[in-house]
Amino acid sequence: MTLPSPQGGHPTEAEDAPEALSETVPVREAHRFDTTRLEELLGDRLGARLVELRQMRGGQSNPTFLLVTDRGEFVLRKQPPGDLLPSAHAVDREFRVQEALAQTDVPVPKVLLFTEDRSVIGTPFYLMERLKGRIFWSPTLPEVPRENRAAIYEGMVDALARLHKADWKGIGLETYGRPGNYFARQIGRWSKQWQNSRTRENPAIDKLAEWLPRNIPDSEEIAICHGDFRIDNMIFHPSEPRVIGILDWELSTLGHPLADLAYNCLPFINPPAAFRGMAGLDLAALGIPTMDAYVGMYQARTGRTDSVTPFHLAFSLFRLAVILEGVIARGRQGNASSADASSHGERATLLADRGWELVS
Repeated sequence: MTLPSPQGGHPTEAEDAPEALSETVPVREAHRFDTTRLEELLGDRLGARLVELRQMRGGQSNPTFLLVTDRGEFVLRKQPPGDLLPSAHAVDREFRVQEALAQTDVPVPKVLLFTEDRSVIGTPFYLMERLKGRIFWSPTLPEVPRENRAAIYEGMVDALARLHKADWKGIGLETYGRPGNYFARQIGRWSKQWQNSRTRENPAIDKLAEWLPRNIPDSEEIAICHGDFRIDNMIFHPSEPRVIGILDWELSTLGHPLADLAYNCLPFINPPAAFRGMAGLDLAALGIPTMDAYVGMYQARTGRTDSVTPFHLAFSLFRLAVILEGVIARGRQGNASSADASSHGERATLLADRGWELVS
């Protein structure tokens, strides 16, 4: 059978009111699936009976669902329906990296099972434990008292440092990334993705696709990179300023740690209109550290002395702009995970323009 989604409309997804956002929404029409085989799997593997299915608000690329059962709550993460770009939506890689990181002090949810059997719900998917805690949808942390906000940032950067210090060879991830320069590979990949998903013009993306390959730093350092490390992709402890689970590992690979750090720093340099940026805001009044102070926290935890450069920031903006253009393309196909996928065009333009501004 197909479980009916709970009644009620979608809560507002306005970025200026993150405190009003619930963690789940009714299952979106494009992502509904028959649950008969899933219910059988839950019974056979977990001894659980499905009671309710809701869609998680997060999961822009890979649809994510909350499974309420008589044995507790679980989270299901799957590929989206429809035609997919090559190597995209690799939920098998998400499962693999989280399973490996469970051996370390990096905070990740416990993964329970993965299946490639499309006969269950139509796409490959995996199940993981449901963590209860706080998700902060805005880097300005409006729901946190001013005097507690800096500690949240320390908790976030501590999780990032733990990830980058993890022994990727020791936990069996030697083949998790391809050989060669990380930035060269990534620029090539996202340039190709841009051409494959292009539905409109974005001149700054084209300019960055030409500039970035000619200005790659000479560094072959390797760490586990999350690829989408931002504050709303992690769950914080219900009352303490520490991360209990890093989420959304679709873009993870072996790569350069400064790429992760630069991406994590984008809110400091982006305007509020561009993906919840904080540029121009009075950070001291908000109780939020400056970008330099935040990078200093990271350096203290990792022993690094170097920092992010305009190249690293422009690379992150280029990649994010291409990702948003892909969301637009999927939205036009009707299989994007977000209800407002078509609204990302302006943000994609702002981000690419900001990236080109940094290096031109």
